[in-house]
Amino acid sequence: MSDLGSSSANPLSYDRLSEFFEQNGILSNAAEVHGILTGMIAGGASIEGDDWLLLVSDLIHEGQSFKPAVRERMTEMANDICASMRDPDLGFNLLLPSDHESLLERLTSMINWVQSFLVGFGVNQTNLTGLSDDVREVIDDMVEIAKLDFAVDEDEEGERAYFEVVEYLRISAMLCFNELGRKVGASCTTNKVLH
Repeated sequence: MSDLGSSSANPLSYDRLSEFFEQNGILSNAAEVHGILTGMIAGGASIEGDDWLLLVSDLIHEGQSFKPAVRERMTEMANDICASMRDPDLGFNLLLPSDHESLLERLTSMINWVQSFLVGFGVNQTNLTGLSDDVREVIDDMVEIAKLDFAVDEDEEGERAYFEVVEYLRISAMLCFNELGRKVGASCTTNKVLH
């Protein structure tokens, strides 16, 4: 079982993935791609077949088809997100820059992740009225977080606030998945070899 959720032991690290997407002409960085995929999966989109890849292509690649290596990487990411969302040990994590990067860079990536999550989530969930109060509340909170304009203090308090918001987003994404995505994503696996 791969551990692609945690940023520390992540072979698909933020930097390597961002570089990979850039080299393959994808305008979105790793946080944005991860956010969109997480939002789609948490919102109940199926990652069976190729339809979801066409949708992601519309959202981040101007509708152009992905190169085989990109399709493989996207499929790998989607399966890992799905599997980590199902992890009984709550193994899901946001894909963000490492703690060695500046707080401003990490906050910017976090905002990009949230905005992208909302786009991905909105693909399947256009009307929030049928959702539980908890899910509606976290989506409202995410909308507010996505609008934040940070005045960053590179201090312990700023770090603590960042980690608290990231943890809230992590739990919120899993909450959405448990209500909406779990039924659809029954077939997600991480032990598939895609090479």
